[in-house]
Amino acid sequence: MFPFKKYLSIAVFFLLLSCQSEINEQDNNPQGTITNASPLTTYLQRVAMVKTVQDNVIDKSSYCTVKLPYTVTVNNEQIAVNTTADYQKVFDNINANPYDDDVVKIDFPVTMVFYNYMEKVIPNEGDFNTLLDYWNQQPDLLSKINGLNINYPITINIYNSASQAGTSVSIISDQAFFNFIKNLNGSQYISLNYPISIADYNYQTKSITNNLEFENAIKYAIDYCPENNLALDFAATITKGSWGIPYFFDDSEKTSSYTGYSFVFKSDNSVIASKGTTSETGQWETSTQSGDRELKVNFSSEPLSKLNNSWKLFEFNNSQIRLRQVSSSTKYLYFEKK
Repeated sequence: MFPFKKYLSIAVFFLLLSCQSEINEQDNNPQGTITNASPLTTYLQRVAMVKTVQDNVIDKSSYCTVKLPYTVTVNNEQIAVNTTADYQKVFDNINANPYDDDVVKIDFPVTMVFYNYMEKVIPNEGDFNTLLDYWNQQPDLLSKINGLNINYPITINIYNSASQAGTSVSIISDQAFFNFIKNLNGSQYISLNYPISIADYNYQTKSITNNLEFENAIKYAIDYCPENNLALDFAATITKGSWGIPYFFDDSEKTSSYTGYSFVFKSDNSVIASKGTTSETGQWETSTQSGDRELKVNFSSEPLSKLNNSWKLFEFNNSQIRLRQVSSSTKYLYFEKK
């Protein structure tokens, strides 16, 4: 019975897609289809990235990690880092004496593994410092989301709107999931086969039954896993520089309505939206409601008034602000530093 039920489920999935008179970029039904541009897809790819924070005290970068095994010298003591448990030896040495310099030197050559699973051999300290300089020039890339582990395998149904063909695939690892999402194209629609089992940063197992639950679990990891937390003040961040809108979704994607706009959030709670020679001044405010940071904006004329809402903050850094509003459907508003 299992194969029959599996293929019947897939057949029903594709029948529903074929009956749509118009396929939106994202179906906001909690169990709906998503594309390579959907917020959940981009979050899932970051969940599946290589974990890189565990050796930051050694390589000083959250965008790559040193491939095991290798050797480091810490305060003149040579330490073999053969397994992840050996990181503790490095931490213990650093914390043993509050008066030493805590110099950590990598014994080259080593292989660096980047967040996207690419690898590169680094022959010497000079090349290593060049690599660090490169990443330091891009400090605000949205990196891996830590504190959420997917229990594989998972099954994904795929529909290609160009060829009108459907299939399914079993994903068995983070690397396979990352590459699957990376290789999705704009004509492919995917549906996760729920339930999916995950473990949070406290290693508590939870069953996820739909897209919204998955997105909420990711939000929880961003907020509460210490490895994700950034010591930034939201009001101070949003009032620095000007911002554009790289993504706006309200029933369907409507980003193009805001192409060319620049938004400057003032400390007096005014916000100036300008495009070319025209501008409009609106109001903004931020507050915390039930532990959630909110951003309210208010403009008087369209298309800017379409942004009027009490947006919940999903995540932010110095160059990205991601907001959503969940009701009968989910709306998304992203700001990006210009």
